[in-house]
Amino acid sequence: MSDTNESAGPLAGQVALVTGASRGIGRAIAESLARDGARVACVATRVENAEPTAAACSALTGGAAAYGVDVSNHEAVAALVKEIGKEFGGIDVLVNNAGITRDQLLLRMGEDDFDRVIDVNLKGTWNFVKAAARPLMKAGAGRIINIASVVGVTGNAGQANYAASKAGVIGLTKSAAKELSGRGVTVNAIAPGFIQTDMTSDIPENERNALMGGIPLGRMGAAEEIAAAVSYLAGPGGAYITGQTLVIDGGLSL
Repeated sequence: MSDTNESAGPLAGQVALVTGASRGIGRAIAESLARDGARVACVATRVENAEPTAAACSALTGGAAAYGVDVSNHEAVAALVKEIGKEFGGIDVLVNNAGITRDQLLLRMGEDDFDRVIDVNLKGTWNFVKAAARPLMKAGAGRIINIASVVGVTGNAGQANYAASKAGVIGLTKSAAKELSGRGVTVNAIAPGFIQTDMTSDIPENERNALMGGIPLGRMGAAEEIAAAVSYLAGPGGAYITGQTLVIDGGLSL
């Protein structure tokens, strides 16, 4: 594990790397881990987008920094993970949250729309898992938490690219868990349902109402509810959990 600091909490002295940390679920995750005592490397496509999150985390734990990278760029990700490891003295928790949507019905979906979503959501997750795996295994401990989606489990009309990418994340999670568990590294996924974020705020009211009718709990989830699950998997309570996909969808997939 990495060097300790003065922060209290179950993750005191640990370093967490969170992608897609600029807003929404990613920002909530970064701040939750900071409250638990972790120092947080906040990653977004552009460094300036991650700076507000890093500032918020610094106020909570006294140690955070912002970074920018295209998660689909394999070489750039490898270099960034190495840089963060040097600057923070190691990485203990990796949260792969970066993701995009380019929704369209299958017959109207362009090849670029399919490729870009796969590149960011699936290849981006693989890039970070691969880059972080060796130092985590060498340390003999670590947590990797991949943010998938309920549509990766159920599929969804108009989201063939997104559903395929998130289903791939779930498969990647299971495979990585089998490969890394022998060296003390757990790998799990969280599959959120419809969460109130910037990404879902543009859903038309009629579609939103129809959506609510399919959720047994009758509401969208909050980003903080996903963050709480990440904190659990990253903390002491998640030590004996690996290869699992935790669906947090208010019962939507029942």
